[in-house]
Amino acid sequence: MQSERTNLDRLFAPTSVAVVGASVATDKAGHQALLALGSFRGDVFPINPKAEEIAGRRVFPSLKSLGRPVDLALFALPAAACPAAVAEAIECGCGGGLIVGGGFAESGPEGARIQDQLEAACATSPFRLLGPNTAGFVNKDLSLTASFLLGADRIPAGSIAVVAQSAGICLTVSFLLAKLGYGASLAVGLGNAMNVDASDVLEFVASQPTTRAIALHLEGLKHGRRLFETLKRVTPKKPVVVLTVGRSDIGEFAQSHTGNLMGSYAVRTSALRQAGAVVVDSTEELVAATALLSQHRLAPKLRPGVGVLTAQGGAGLLVLDRLKHRGVTVPALADATRERIERELPPMTFLRNPVDTGRPPPSFPAVLEALTEDPAIDMTLVYAIHEPAVLRAEEVLPAVAERVKKPIVFATVGPPGDTDATCERLRSAGIYVAGSPEELADAAIALSADASAQFRLARGGAKPTAELGVPVSLGYDEPAAKQVLDGIGIPTPRRVVCSSHEEARDALRRLTKPVVAKIVAREILHKTEVGGVVLGIHDESGMNAALAKLDAIPVESARRYLIEEAAPSGLELIVGAVRDATFGPTLMVGLGGTVAEALRDTASRLAPITEAEAEEMLDELRASALLGGWRGSPALDRAAVARVLVSLGAFLSAHPALSEVEINPLRVYPQGVLALDALLR
Repeated sequence: MQSERTNLDRLFAPTSVAVVGASVATDKAGHQALLALGSFRGDVFPINPKAEEIAGRRVFPSLKSLGRPVDLALFALPAAACPAAVAEAIECGCGGGLIVGGGFAESGPEGARIQDQLEAACATSPFRLLGPNTAGFVNKDLSLTASFLLGADRIPAGSIAVVAQSAGICLTVSFLLAKLGYGASLAVGLGNAMNVDASDVLEFVASQPTTRAIALHLEGLKHGRRLFETLKRVTPKKPVVVLTVGRSDIGEFAQSHTGNLMGSYAVRTSALRQAGAVVVDSTEELVAATALLSQHRLAPKLRPGVGVLTAQGGAGLLVLDRLKHRGVTVPALADATRERIERELPPMTFLRNPVDTGRPPPSFPAVLEALTEDPAIDMTLVYAIHEPAVLRAEEVLPAVAERVKKPIVFATVGPPGDTDATCERLRSAGIYVAGSPEELADAAIALSADASAQFRLARGGAKPTAELGVPVSLGYDEPAAKQVLDGIGIPTPRRVVCSSHEEARDALRRLTKPVVAKIVAREILHKTEVGGVVLGIHDESGMNAALAKLDAIPVESARRYLIEEAAPSGLELIVGAVRDATFGPTLMVGLGGTVAEALRDTASRLAPITEAEAEEMLDELRASALLGGWRGSPALDRAAVARVLVSLGAFLSAHPALSEVEINPLRVYPQGVLALDALLR
């Protein structure tokens, strides 16, 4: 029996195609799909029980009548007819299929029922089905257009694979790439991605020798952890740039503070970056970053250095500001480099990094070479208004790039049409050309993000651990959660759980004062929201008043009291681990306390993680400066916070029955941390 992987290859790189539902009506998808296969070098078989010839090709009444299996069956049929047609394709030994057109799960209950039938058929067979609700795909290596969309056959051939949930976005990205002078090796619309999803296509294109970079567009995502693992395998081989939607969709994930603070979009983008992908915010960025990475890729490095050479100071400032804002490294130049540049430029120019030459002098090539050869520089950005009389960029830049062996990215502007020939020659010579200072900076941001991501991947991630020997069936209240934290090495305050007022007063006598009194009831997850925390209790009268306040809170379950020693003041963080429906164990850290959700200053990762990854999460917080010692205050124990994140990630990963562990707040001190409140689900 053919394997699923073999049939995936047969689907996207077929030697034979059958159009099931080929039509004599020229306006039908079955006719247009047949015409689109005109340049395909393999065998094409129209299938229609009521016709003998379509578009000059002999027509067969059924797949069975072919007397041989085909690699790809393209179904241009009404939704209701598709389950039987797919069943016939499976019976005939076809490798894969695609269903053009809609009427499936996206259309309502009846369509969902039909799609369920298709899914059931594929589940018991290695047959691979693209879609349904897809416009198909284009494989330029085979001159294959397996699509009914007009214009799909005009996508130029190139080295970029475009993989999109939406057929419209697939074509949009492909045509925008063509506008910049780049072509596609493969362009795929995933549609409903019932059987073949983004992970499958990524695995296929990773082995395509003509593909140098991958543009990926995502909407819904059912199997996030699978995509995460696939990207970790694919991105070291070929860069992947991702545009994903859903900033506002948090759904059921927002039932807790941790889930609300993470949000599905934040988790998704964090996971994609953690897996080695470059994440962008628009189709323009997707196109530009993928085009650039198809030409140039830096060696893995945590913080690549960017050199900036500009002939216009204002543009240089815009580039520098954008790079700094995105955390890209623009290093100081070595003394020897500055001395070389000083010999080439007059003293009124800026000779550091950026280097501002003013209107390009004859020494511009020497300055560019000196800057690019600096040992701290991994790529160089060049900006100059189009002035062929003083700078022949199409001659200078490729020559320097060839000698120095480092990427040079160029941006220029000029009167309409004047720059076309120069830009075309530069692209042909392997120099990426941007159209503005901002696009020039974005090029460096993309290259830097890719190099940093690959450095982190090469460094290796945490390995899943065996189940940790701590209790996980103690219930959902704070005392039980803190007992779990104690078991995995996360410090908590000394405390006593009490069932009566007398026990609470006795706890006051035994603990170091002041103490805190909290209500304990199964249905109360966030005690501060109901007034269930009383601070600063020093004596018995204070305890009695606190207990009276806690007794006034209505509860249905048994009421208990948690009496614990008050913690010294410190910076408060929230740390949480949630089992996401699609990505699995996921970690979050952010500024804590009662204002956590208002500020939404958080970072997230898929678990488990290493201490280095935990430190990077802390670096991403806008509040990270507070950890390093703010306005004369002592530096706080970042390493202890990192260990908490690692422990929580390992714990949730090791216990599939758990859905969430939350510490809010985790109080951080110059030495150590203390978990003041905890939730375990």
